[in-house]
Amino acid sequence: MKKIIITLITTAALSGCANSASTSAAASAAVIPQQSQQLVVVVADDWQAIAAQLYRFERVAGQWQQQGQGHSVVLGRTGLAWGIGLHPAQAGEQKQEGDGKAPAGIFELGTAFGYLDSLKTNMTYQGMTADDYCVDVKGSPFYNQLVNKSVVGEAAVKDSSEWMRRDIYSQDNLYKKGLVVKHNSQNVDGAGSCIFMHLWRAENKPTAGCTAMTEQNMDTLLAWLDEQKKPLLVSLPSEQYQQKQLLWKLPAIK
Repeated sequence: MKKIIITLITTAALSGCANSASTSAAASAAVIPQQSQQLVVVVADDWQAIAAQLYRFERVAGQWQQQGQGHSVVLGRTGLAWGIGLHPAQAGEQKQEGDGKAPAGIFELGTAFGYLDSLKTNMTYQGMTADDYCVDVKGSPFYNQLVNKSVVGEAAVKDSSEWMRRDIYSQDNLYKKGLVVKHNSQNVDGAGSCIFMHLWRAENKPTAGCTAMTEQNMDTLLAWLDEQKKPLLVSLPSEQYQQKQLLWKLPAIK
């Protein structure tokens, strides 16, 4: 059976043009849907930081309660910039293709993926093959989409650097276990593509624009996440997290 093309991001909950400032009405809108019962919160020291702390929260009786201890993650090699997600569009530097920045904001979490046949998780899982790519080529009709070469053809993935079996093509295990971050839901050309949570090289080795961690911490995260609870990723510098905490009804970080 042939694989179908899997778009990284659903078309739901687009917040609007990434380069426009938020209006007062948009800024006051709820950005954490009531059906979302799990939050993965990543907080960095500032916009340029390549390191951050990750916390897990679950909504219990209407209140956010932290689950377990926080742990270290690494971000993009040039820090963070505003991405396109569930949050209102923000003024400031915006995520762009190839800028080395992880997207800041609030995003749905999607498919789990990896090199193995299965993982311990309650997220939908896709085991990757040598033919699976995420297209990061600007101008491509498949931009910001996971595709299978046997379906879309060799030419469609020719210039993409995001082969999903990095163990085969790059001889590393960065994508052995991971999660899709639903950034740039309408696949706006050049606004950033192929954003994941995945395994890190080391605590001092940043990513090209993703959020990475140890395999042990990834295992804990995957085992905890449940797609029925509509999990979200909140990723912000510390100052912005404090500014948005009440407005966006984010949990307090202890």
